[in-house]
Amino acid sequence: MAESAAVTKAVVPVAGLGTRFLPATKAMPKEMLPVIDTPTIQYVVEEAVDAGLRDVLLITGRGKRAIEDHFDRNHELEEALADKGNEAGVDQVRASAELAKVHYVRQGVALGLGHAVLCAAEHVGNSPFAVLLGDDFIDPRDPLLQRMLEVRQRYGGSVVALMEVEPEQISSYGCVAMKPTDAADVVAVTDLVEKPDPADAPSNWIVIGRYICDPAIFGVLRNTQPGRGGEIQLTDALRTLARADQGNGTDGGGVHGVLFRGRRYDTGNKLDYLRTLIQFACQREDIAPEFVPWLRGYLDRLQPADAVL
Repeated sequence: MAESAAVTKAVVPVAGLGTRFLPATKAMPKEMLPVIDTPTIQYVVEEAVDAGLRDVLLITGRGKRAIEDHFDRNHELEEALADKGNEAGVDQVRASAELAKVHYVRQGVALGLGHAVLCAAEHVGNSPFAVLLGDDFIDPRDPLLQRMLEVRQRYGGSVVALMEVEPEQISSYGCVAMKPTDAADVVAVTDLVEKPDPADAPSNWIVIGRYICDPAIFGVLRNTQPGRGGEIQLTDALRTLARADQGNGTDGGGVHGVLFRGRRYDTGNKLDYLRTLIQFACQREDIAPEFVPWLRGYLDRLQPADAVL
């Protein structure tokens, strides 16, 4: 097929209310919850930048000003750190502001992920783009987004990231029907089903929060009716593209999936957030030497009366 247009822009929806983390998120965006000392949203933007996407659009809402401040310069803080001779601190403060060219668009009413992506239409224009959800991020040692960009370049159309889960988990996610391609880690997506009963699921491969979208997605989203919860779902629009064109080069180029078997960190709920914190603490060279022995000792001393087991 003809060479596909290059992907240069990333869209990151961050307008959610974060109700799973109340009361912490009453006055602070959930995307600013730290993993050790770095907000989750910074890891997501770094992931986009590592894949070569330095034009990042954040789809925000009310109460998200802290995110904008994080990716802006703080001259007063920089000067205070410099006056103390803390050059490492100055570098840390500047790093987030120098990561990428960050833009912002308000999603006035939270009408679902599909609606959030549609808010990016003017900024993106008639070009393919990446969508990264702010609730999870991929380990930099597993360059998923780079692989998805390669798949888009080869096959065109849209690309979704897929992970295999146990059958009992299927009903919590959107999953795909698929057929193989000539690449071992790439499939052609023939259908997408949102939160099916495990007995009705077409596979155990779920869609996770990484997408490469053909600009044809905007026209489909404008004509997509609200689904569950009155929201416009990105999955429904991708399903339309997958059904209209299963990889034959027309009607948006179809949908392909990358089978991802690497490391993904979820911060979308309390339990997964805690797991991510512990994993990072155990891997950090500046923390692990003290934290890991403490954690082992704490677990050895933990009594049934001290915990719900």
